Amino acid sequence: MSVDDLDGGASGAVDSYSNARCAAIYDVFEGPDRYDLDVYAAMVDEFGAASVLDVGCGTGAFASMLAVRGVEVVGVDPSALALDVAKSKPGAERVTWVHGTAPDVPPLQVDMAFMTANVAQVFLGDEDWSETLRAIHGCLREGGRLVFESRRPERKAWEDWTKATTHCRAEVEGEGPVESWVQLESVDGEYVRFVGVTVFESDGARVEERSTLRFRSRDDLTSSLEREGFVVDEIRDAPDRPGREFVFIARAV
Repeated sequence: MSVDDLDGGASGAVDSYSNARCAAIYDVFEGPDRYDLDVYAAMVDEFGAASVLDVGCGTGAFASMLAVRGVEVVGVDPSALALDVAKSKPGAERVTWVHGTAPDVPPLQVDMAFMTANVAQVFLGDEDWSETLRAIHGCLREGGRLVFESRRPERKAWEDWTKATTHCRAEVEGEGPVESWVQLESVDGEYVRFVGVTVFESDGARVEERSTLRFRSRDDLTSSLEREGFVVDEIRDAPDRPGREFVFIARAV
């Protein structure tokens, strides 16, 4: 079971990609059926987008999904390990992969940009978040849309980030049995720190990856978007995770 299947669970076996073994098995724990991405793929059709920028594309599940459907896709991620996995997926040859962050994307104009899963919450500082929004705005054609999700702070999703709630075990080809879970470490206002643990039973290797997410309020997210030239057209609920997160749809003006 993917941690994303839990009520507000942290995404994936390990939230970052600093370990090659963990990056290689990330999709095993996310599961072959990425139903959480279907909502965003449907938005591409809804808004008639022919080109998409996938910010924080990770191991490329969404980018490759869209590319197979004939969408022109640019995927950007700061992890070379994640991109190595992404480039092995069906349809990956149709994606333009960029190693870096949104400001590193070469000049282009796309119809839509996405930040799925935890991506919008990994920007801890106000300037980092603003810089990312500005870069995305510069990549969107006039009227193009940015879509991202962010967990509702009032739901306190982190209260379920325990080993008992998130533990899963899978048989991984080439690795044997692997265990994974997420454990909350601290909460400091909007900042929630947690550790993702992966244990490779074949040799006993234990990998701990620490991450911090920022839980911004609806009003703060709206204001930050407006400052960088967006109009928030709609804030939807995630149909597969009702009541757990905001899904922002912002238009570049």
